[in-house]
Amino acid sequence: MENNGKKLTVSAEDYLEAALRLTLRGERIKVTSVAELLGVSKPAVTNALGELASKGYMTKEPYGDIYLTDEGKAIAERVYSRHRLLHDFLTGFGVSDKTAETDCCKIEHDLSEETLDCIRRFMHETNEK
Repeated sequence: MENNGKKLTVSAEDYLEAALRLTLRGERIKVTSVAELLGVSKPAVTNALGELASKGYMTKEPYGDIYLTDEGKAIAERVYSRHRLLHDFLTGFGVSDKTAETDCCKIEHDLSEETLDCIRRFMHETNEK
């Protein structure tokens, strides 16, 4: 996904999305929580969050709280919106929740806006019936 001409990696998008998901659950963004959510090591999370902070997507206090900036939150919300749409789409076809979760994480970063718009229209039309 591009952001103001800057291409974010899939990994960076995943970290931003994980941070958003934690805040939506009412949890603080913590290295341990992000590591558990993504199934990665705490040192990997520390490095990634530091990199995201250096690019202005998060603020990170040494041994303190971590927050998404407005720009980071906007990106995370776009990624998470794709995730939810694809999850609902897949489970609507009978895919198990666990498989849908795994599959949508793989494809949420790569689908075109055109394809996503078609899925949104299909889901909207299906839900109206």
